[in-house]
Amino acid sequence: MSVSTYRTTRVIPGLTQPAGPGAPTGGAPVFQPLTSTVPKELVHRASVAEVMLTDWARRSEDHFTLAAQWPRGHSFFTTIDGCHDPLIAAETIRQAGLLLAHAEYGVPLGHCFLVSDLSVAVRPAQMRVAATPATLELDVRVRDIKQRRGEVTGFRIEVALHRDGQLLATGGGTQTCIAPRVYQRLRAARGPGDLQVLPLTAPEPPQRVGRMSPTDVVLSPLGQPHRWQLRVDTRHPVLFDHIVDHVPGMLLIEAARQAATATLGHTTLPLAITSEFLHYVELDTSCTVEAHPTDGTGTDPGGTRTVHVTARQNEEDVFRCTLTMAPPLT
Repeated sequence: MSVSTYRTTRVIPGLTQPAGPGAPTGGAPVFQPLTSTVPKELVHRASVAEVMLTDWARRSEDHFTLAAQWPRGHSFFTTIDGCHDPLIAAETIRQAGLLLAHAEYGVPLGHCFLVSDLSVAVRPAQMRVAATPATLELDVRVRDIKQRRGEVTGFRIEVALHRDGQLLATGGGTQTCIAPRVYQRLRAARGPGDLQVLPLTAPEPPQRVGRMSPTDVVLSPLGQPHRWQLRVDTRHPVLFDHIVDHVPGMLLIEAARQAATATLGHTTLPLAITSEFLHYVELDTSCTVEAHPTDGTGTDPGGTRTVHVTARQNEEDVFRCTLTMAPPLT
């Protein structure tokens, strides 16, 4: 195991060193460190603005506390009925797995990661946007650690996100760490230098999929109920924060959310998202997205609905997602 040497101070509440002899009374620490994000390289982001995590600490073997902050407003993870977007919680969980792999389990920078599943469930009352950015504490447990020749090659994380001492969300995901040479063999001729992308297709009307701008729409109409073509804009500054040779997982989750919104006919808050990434989704081949809502007979008294979304490419399923959607916004 390795421990990062990037940090010189701690910013997680409770980890600041206690006051020494002669320090002011009242429990105030002698030194209050400034908060900054973790190095963007550790969470595979090119833009510092897209880094959600601010610090981490090992509590015990395979048990960690991470700190994070969500802005009051984000260019892509926009508020929904006064709440933070649940997809920003999914992105925070995704970053947690990457950070721990590099900083605590010795996975070298430059390794590629394959996420096979990612899930999140939120509590709307704790997701409300406040007068200041949301400061979060993540309780993360690492499970099912895989090793080969003494090197960690993957694991699963289980995460509980807290805000002001209250449970905000739970979730987790499974990832595999792949050395560059292995990834190159796995992906054959699909390296960034040979990247081919389909021409950008027309978006669904933004209001149909719960968006304000066509730039953020990731579905194109096919003229069939509950069925679309995946719309991939590699110029998108968040979904394509950096160059990749396949469709990012967060884009697929966003496509599922937009498909569920269009299928139900109203914008609403996703309460739970469970996703499976079955194959790489290629940039140079058409991909269809289909939504299958429940018939409503099993709708609970709270009015939630479940929508199953499947993405297919080259006549096989490449992505599946189940979303539990809150009742329509009032």
